[in-house]
Amino acid sequence: MRALVTVLLLVISNVFMTLAWYGHLKLQEMKISESWPLIAVIFFSWGIALFEYCAQVPANRIGFLGNGGPFTLMQLKVIQEVISLTVFTCIALFLFKGQTLQWNHLAAFACLVLAVFFVFLK
Repeated sequence: MRALVTVLLLVISNVFMTLAWYGHLKLQEMKISESWPLIAVIFFSWGIALFEYCAQVPANRIGFLGNGGPFTLMQLKVIQEVISLTVFTCIALFLFKGQTLQWNHLAAFACLVLAVFFVFLK
């Protein structure tokens, strides 16, 4: 159960992270924030990133082996990276029209899946 909670919190965290890092570009594309000064965009992104941390920190605490969770520190990091790339890809394809998924992206994803496999080997 701790593994599932960890993964779900990491997914939530990465949705907020992706929106914090790239959402302002969509707002600019929609002509909402194109006149905002850079500092306003930074503070806007920080506001979103607060919610990222509200999910990321508990995910790592719950999932970490040293706190009774099922994952080592290295496993947590690799899982987070795969989730991050998956969430980013979904958001990029749905929110940013014109972005395409190409064969080399799929090859990179396959390498990340292999990374997860290798990090869990004993």
